[in-house]
Amino acid sequence: MTHHMIDSLLSELERYYDTVPRVGGARAEDFGPLTLFVQEGAGWPYYARPALGGPDATAADVERVLARQRELGVPESFEWVAETSPALRAAAEAAGLHVHAHPLMVLEASEELPPHPEVRLLDAEDPLLSAALAVPALAFADPGTAVGEAGPAELAAALEDPSVETRRTSVSAKLAAGTSGMAAAVRDGVVLCSGMFNPVGDVAEVVGVGTLPSARRQGLALGVTSALVAQARARGARTVFLSAGDEDVARIYGRAGFRRVGTALIAEPPAEPGA
Repeated sequence: MTHHMIDSLLSELERYYDTVPRVGGARAEDFGPLTLFVQEGAGWPYYARPALGGPDATAADVERVLARQRELGVPESFEWVAETSPALRAAAEAAGLHVHAHPLMVLEASEELPPHPEVRLLDAEDPLLSAALAVPALAFADPGTAVGEAGPAELAAALEDPSVETRRTSVSAKLAAGTSGMAAAVRDGVVLCSGMFNPVGDVAEVVGVGTLPSARRQGLALGVTSALVAQARARGARTVFLSAGDEDVARIYGRAGFRRVGTALIAEPPAEPGA
């Protein structure tokens, strides 16, 4: 992939990043070099990111947005692409935020991912939708690719959380409207892995792919990703991309044809001691 192709892709992804919160029910608040997206009603809480075509943000700009996020009671979070907005990392760190990096990867157009026999698409009324939303939270609470302890018992306990039903209602509406797609790996009636994709025009991002820690290293995440890619392409997606959790995860996606084009950065307050 040439530098020109990568630059073109990154520009395309910037437009996607600026659009997807707007079509996902968020309002945009203008802070000059930064835009704060605030979810209105039930749904995924959004973040602040660089304004399209705007100047570099300073630490003072970041602090202004942080104050507004605290006022609204929304997550103090910023997301951007390192190669597109290289100055923002220093500004975020100067404002006291911790920045972590994730490989940004695009699927080569010619790649066809193989289907997995235990993976299926979910619709708005699927009885396993709540479980499919709970699994990634358990996965991300125990990051990495190593087999972990959390399994079906922990999933059953997680489903007792009332917030799962709130998310189910929101995601169900998006699935019904075709503004998201979801797939899950299911074995003996138990969701072991799930993920989603969010399309905007002919670009789709694969998000939230997580495997129940006790079911890792069975190829389930790639199977779920394959199903999501197939559905996204069937709906007209030309560019399919994702942000890998870390370099180990990126190597797995690399074997499936995803190629790194940049680095996605997320800035948040440092974790509290003992958290």
